[in-house]
Order: sequence, then C-alpha cells, then structure tokens
Amino acid sequence: MQIRGEGSASVRAGGGAPAQVRNAVSALLLFVLGLAPMTDAQTRRAPAPKPAPPTPVKVAPEMTCPNPLGIGIQTKAAFCDVMSASDPAAGVLITLPPHRGPVTLTFDLHNRHTYSEEQEKAKRAYARYTAGIGALTMDNTLISRAAIESEFRNASDLVDRIDGGAGPGGVKAVAPSGTQAITIVIPAEVTDKVSLLGEKLTVVRLDGTSTYSQPGRPIAVVSNVMIEYVPGPPPKPVPPPRQTTTKPTTKPRP
Repeated sequence: MQIRGEGSASVRAGGGAPAQVRNAVSALLLFVLGLAPMTDAQTRRAPAPKPAPPTPVKVAPEMTCPNPLGIGIQTKAAFCDVMSASDPAAGVLITLPPHRGPVTLTFDLHNRHTYSEEQEKAKRAYARYTAGIGALTMDNTLISRAAIESEFRNASDLVDRIDGGAGPGGVKAVAPSGTQAITIVIPAEVTDKVSLLGEKLTVVRLDGTSTYSQPGRPIAVVSNVMIEYVPGPPPKPVPPPRQTTTKPTTKPRP
C-alpha cells in the first residue's frame, strides 16, 4: 500500500530507507573500516634498532722491555731482545688495558745475528737460526708459542742495522735477521699482563750446530708489538679501608 501526501515524496509501507541513503551508509562504513588498519599501523611503534656492535681498537700497548736491542736506522722501529728465563716477571711485559672479550696480540719475530763483514768476504757468514718463544700469563700459564726460522748469507738478509754501536757508521754488530709475523689470541680472562719469554735457539753454522736455552741467553728479537681489543669499563676503584674510632674510656669515680 502506498500513501501519497501533498508536497511529499512517496514512502513505501514498512519504513524502508531510500536506496541512495543505504548506498551512502555502506560506502561510509567501508571507508571507516579501511581507515582503521592504517591508523593502527601509524600508532604501532617500530621496533627499536639493534645496538651497533662495539668497535675494536688497535694500539701499541704499554710494554716493558728489560733488554732493548735498540732503534733501527732505516725502519725507526724499536727492537727488543727476548731472553730465556723461567720467571714471567723477567720477560717482555705487555700490559693489557680494560677490555671485553679476547685480546689479539701481534708482533714481528726476528732472529738475532752478529754481523761480520770479514766473515761475509770470506764466504763463511752462513747461519741458519731457529728460535722459539712463549707467551705466558703472570702466573706462568702458557698461552701460546711462536717460532721463526731464517737463514743469513750476506748483509741484505738483515732486517735493519741498530743505532748506537761502535761499528762503522755507528751501528751495532748485532742486528735482527728474518721476519715472521705472529698473531696470538689472549683469552678474555687474562686481564693484567702477558710476558714473552725465550725458550730455545738452534744455530747451524758451517762449523757445526749449537743449541741455547740457558737462563739469561737472548733467544730472539721482537718489534712492532700491537694489541687489538674491544674497550671495557675501567676497573672499579678499591674503597678505602674504614677508619675505626675507639671511644675514650672513663675511669669510674671513687
């Protein structure tokens, strides 16, 4: 049944809304539903970026060389004799700064040759050196060993000449010969120092073979000592001891 009124649109019985209104409501609902995920994505926080891994540093460490050989004329490098000994405190001491994780120790290892121009001219200067040293903690625990084998025939086999001697040009007769690059990984639990000690030296010459390992004997030479590590927090300061105060005793009145 339809009811018509003057000046009014026709309305179907049952109160149904016109088709245009229904279409507009449906479109509005679709728009709102599509906007909700966008709004939720905008309000959701992005995950925090992962912290960058710590950057290792490579430096020349604080080092104690009890027996310095000297400074090279050409390389300007400092060369240090590694002596044979049983006490780590007598070795080449390398101080480790505060660090996280292991420390990588690198250095150049050389043999030790006493140069003679007369022997070279006489074709009797040949020598083959095999030297071994150890890296130890201060409680005498072996971390690793290193070795070098090299041959000497003439002056061109010397790494450098050492300044400060009485020979021609003011150089020392003893000089480093041969170079072996050494890398030693020091465990993270070693926090104070590392000692380099000589172990054994074997020398083969034209007149025979000699082996040296007695304490106090120079075994090899090191140069270009470096460490690579991730810096750690400085050690906590040791609190000062507590001062105890004693109350004065009062004598009882007679």
